[in-house]
Amino acid sequence: MLDKKLLSILVCPVCKGELHYLKEAAELVCTGDALAFPIRDDVPVMLSNEAREISFAEREKLL
Repeated sequence: MLDKKLLSILVCPVCKGELHYLKEAAELVCTGDALAFPIRDDVPVMLSNEAREISFAEREKLL
């Protein structure tokens, strides 16, 4: 589980927008850019080339 303080300061590295923490998927999701950043060993990987594109349906669930 990620620290709440860390979650409060993390932003999308691409657009600097808000991120949504998906605990079950171990991802931080930016709905603005439709990107999901992985969390590996409790460390967010905030690199755009490591992110996966999320589908429209996934994005709609978060909005």
